[in-house]
Amino acid sequence: MRDAPRLVYADRSGNIRDHPTLLMLCQSGPGFRRPEPEELMPLPASSDLFLLPGRRPAGLNPVDGSHREGPGLAVAAFAAPGHTLSAHPAYHEDAAAPTLPLFAYGAVGYARGKFWVCASKVDEDRRQFFSAANLRGITAGSAKLLRQFPRNRLVGHIINNCVRRYACPAARNFALGRYEAPLPTARSCNAACIGCISAPQQDAPVAETPQCRLAFTPSSQEIAEVMRIHESREKVRPIYSFGQGCEGDPLVNAPLLAESIRIFRDNGGHGTVNCNTNGSNPAGVAMLADAGLTSLRVSLNSAMPQNYEAYYRPRGYSFADVRKSICIARSKGIFVSLNLLYFPGITDTAPELEYLSDLVRTCGVAMIQWRNLNIDPAWYRKRMPAAEPMGTLDFMRALKKCCPWLRYGYFNPWLGDSAKLDAPMPA
Repeated sequence: MRDAPRLVYADRSGNIRDHPTLLMLCQSGPGFRRPEPEELMPLPASSDLFLLPGRRPAGLNPVDGSHREGPGLAVAAFAAPGHTLSAHPAYHEDAAAPTLPLFAYGAVGYARGKFWVCASKVDEDRRQFFSAANLRGITAGSAKLLRQFPRNRLVGHIINNCVRRYACPAARNFALGRYEAPLPTARSCNAACIGCISAPQQDAPVAETPQCRLAFTPSSQEIAEVMRIHESREKVRPIYSFGQGCEGDPLVNAPLLAESIRIFRDNGGHGTVNCNTNGSNPAGVAMLADAGLTSLRVSLNSAMPQNYEAYYRPRGYSFADVRKSICIARSKGIFVSLNLLYFPGITDTAPELEYLSDLVRTCGVAMIQWRNLNIDPAWYRKRMPAAEPMGTLDFMRALKKCCPWLRYGYFNPWLGDSAKLDAPMPA
């Protein structure tokens, strides 16, 4: 235990300190536990540390093995993009503790001169890392785009709202002319997710969301122009993505998206056209595929219908429609990813593995993007059915054993205009 990470806490002034004797504990199920050595990694660059108000840290007494309350406030880590958390911090919550904002909260400790976090690196892509030179380029690129395209409302929204107000990584990359360009289009949504980040939802854990929703519907010409702008600047691996955090679900506007894609493709547009969606509209998916879509990323917190519907609270569709959308996409040659909103201790269970592997196998899913579910851990844990967790790494290995063609990652991959598919055709 000599080199084991120690408990981390925040003092009254907000300074983050490590405890001299208590060791780090974490949580990925009903109780506290020690981190497994293979799930600990140095806190990645560009990560953040959060203070958790109303929450007292818990640590391990190495002498007698008891769990002790530490001083000050509990601390959590928000891991940099490309990393998936495997455990939450261990803490005792006060009765009056405020609900935590919609972020992901990883267990963190300190040893050998550095912070350690319970997480795994799942993607080597550095598209959401920004150097000082990048930041200067974002400012210059933003100003230039506004000057060049003053009548395009979507350009204005991406720059003025997404870049300048929220520092959205995808929007920043558009300003830099690299990687993946965002294409927000939808003002409304047909789900009422309890973790929605763009519009407050009734009975959700927080009354305020991290960002505001798109306030207009762009035209197909405006959308296609944004795609052409990005193609002219990112000449090697351009990706264009419908479905962003500042909008509802893009499939509510499927005809608009299909028309935009068709305009872009008919004028010689190349690159990976992707749609991030809840997958609620099978007919809309078919429409986009026929227009020239390359990839579809379907978000879900669970492949178990009852758990999915408890989180997404769909309006006018069901999980059966989500399955159908995935099957249609694969049957039309679309590369399908699952944006798995991963929650340690809830997602990594034997029942979830059974349902998820069945979905992947029978619907022809090509990739899992291991994203962290942004939500107050205790709030979510109380509302979802509990089962014995397998552990994140064991769960990942077991899923890959069931479905060996699966690709793991974090970001939408560049696939060219169309993808080479190894995933099986829908059963």
